[in-house]
Amino acid sequence: MKTLVIVTGPTASGKTSLAIELAETLDTEIVSADSRQLFRGLPIGTAAPTPEELARVRHHLVGVLDLHDYYSAARFEEDALAILDRIWQKSDYAVMCGGSMMYIDAITKGIDQLPTISQEIRDYCLELYEKGGLPALHERLRQLDPAYLAVADLSNHRRLVHAIEICLQAGVPYSSLRTGQAKERQFRTVKLAINHDRQSLFDRINRRVGLMIAEGLEEEARKVYPLRHLNSLNTVGYKELFAMMDGIMDRETAIARIAKNTRVYAKKQLLWLSKDPDVKLLDPAEPLLPQALRFIN
Repeated sequence: MKTLVIVTGPTASGKTSLAIELAETLDTEIVSADSRQLFRGLPIGTAAPTPEELARVRHHLVGVLDLHDYYSAARFEEDALAILDRIWQKSDYAVMCGGSMMYIDAITKGIDQLPTISQEIRDYCLELYEKGGLPALHERLRQLDPAYLAVADLSNHRRLVHAIEICLQAGVPYSSLRTGQAKERQFRTVKLAINHDRQSLFDRINRRVGLMIAEGLEEEARKVYPLRHLNSLNTVGYKELFAMMDGIMDRETAIARIAKNTRVYAKKQLLWLSKDPDVKLLDPAEPLLPQALRFIN
């Protein structure tokens, strides 16, 4: 049976380095499961693999989309499975690397069949959020799908917008289309995560933000500033620098806010991981590759 090795976990935990080592050892390729690394022109802010790392191992689904492009977990499921089929023609192993947990679930459990969202509905929902913020999303969902609203993460605007889009496109509540049934996969899955203690992880995040600034994150954000209304740029790192460029906050505050919001995002990733009993935790105090290979073999 073919084996998919998934290196997941919170941001800044060291996923990319371990995934590359594993892919080299297993003589295979890497499929990215990062919802922001998909987009071109954002290598610093998304911590995309460097040119040197890309040269070591072939990566898929990195820098393949324009900032205007629409993408979803359902599209990822379709694209990633097709890529895995091609990899497995040459190897018994494939490596997936990323911390976008909905993408990981799309591969391991599958996505319910949902309608494709029209541009008109996408524009309406984006405007709803931009003008009314989270309260407007909550109220619209209260009208369309109170059952989903009762269990939703009320601070995650992307999921709330997605639920409204589905309700409007399908003409039925989003909750009625969620089966919760995992699809059967014809491959074995091994999930790995590097188990840093929380303070060590936060220190790594703070250092990474400092490095991103030193590498030119501000210049990268300035280049895409005219496109700041796009959903692809509504993410940590860019939205804080856009606020700085708009005069809403000073530079020091913006950088501190990037680190803070990244730590908040990491907490959500850790919570997601804590609910997945299939994730094998690796001790960062010991060599990672031998630990990973023991779980794989």
